Amino acid sequence: MKQFKKVMAACLAVVMLLGLCACGAQKDQDKDADKGYKIAVVTKQEAMSWFVRMKTGVDKFAADTGYNVFQKGPEDLDAAQQVQVIEDMIAQGVDAICVVPIDPSAIEVVCKKARDNGIVVIAHEGSTLENCDYDIEAFNNHQYGAFIMDNLAAAMGEKGVYTTMVALLTNASQNEWADGAVERQMEAYPNMTLLADEPRVESEGNTDTAYNRAKELFKKYPELKGIVGASSYDAPGVARAIEEMGLKGSAFTAGTGMPEENAAILKDGYVSALTLWDPADAGYAMCALAVKVLKGETIGNSLNLGLPGYENCNFAEGSKKVLEGQGWITITADNVDSFGF
Repeated sequence: MKQFKKVMAACLAVVMLLGLCACGAQKDQDKDADKGYKIAVVTKQEAMSWFVRMKTGVDKFAADTGYNVFQKGPEDLDAAQQVQVIEDMIAQGVDAICVVPIDPSAIEVVCKKARDNGIVVIAHEGSTLENCDYDIEAFNNHQYGAFIMDNLAAAMGEKGVYTTMVALLTNASQNEWADGAVERQMEAYPNMTLLADEPRVESEGNTDTAYNRAKELFKKYPELKGIVGASSYDAPGVARAIEEMGLKGSAFTAGTGMPEENAAILKDGYVSALTLWDPADAGYAMCALAVKVLKGETIGNSLNLGLPGYENCNFAEGSKKVLEGQGWITITADNVDSFGF
């Protein structure tokens, strides 16, 4: 009997050891499977400087985590081309697609196809996109628009006629910023007036178009004193028009813009301040959220995506899909050289 107990104890020890080994092996397998996630970040346009900067964050996420993460965008700012890029990612069998929509409505069908194929879809600047798991925004879009208006109002002395400019009238986030700017003006700056005949114009996401459109507006409406620019190309294009037309000090612009590209116009005073969120951080945050969804983690308020501005993300009011961080920054002549991009 004593000998039998010794044999049983030895057998039990072997079983436990095998179990521990199996558990460790399973953990290693799970880790390997986890590292096998393939995540595609689909931008609005491959060569646009905004998305060149975003790629920095995407590459950093890949380096930090070891995941197979890459970025791809259409050659032109064209919704049909973006649809094709997403189709290509579906064909490649990626696990997640992180997309910055040119036109959310134009990619609804292909995003539904991706989700029907078991692919996680995360959006950025796509708060109206229905066929996504989540949309992550650097901030509340209306509050960001209000922030832009505060900058423009300060430059205009809180009085005068202004209008708003976006890349495209179909762009969800940029139009929300412009709406937020107008709402802020109406509540806080009674001596400012929105241009009634052309309250919103398009720049097509192109500096030259923004410049030409601004020149047309300033010539057509001599009373026009300010332009809110939503696209990162709008305020720089408007500033160029102000410079060329000799309107410095009498016409003003404020909006989104990249630091290095706009250092000269800030230092020369053609624009007093630009606003921004770091596209590299946005790319990183999209990927971090995609991994959380792929792992089956609970997504809720106070979500921490592990980088400044995205450490306490909360759902937008009335939404269980749109998450908002606190990631905006202000760029002035004093700090423009400090960002490194």
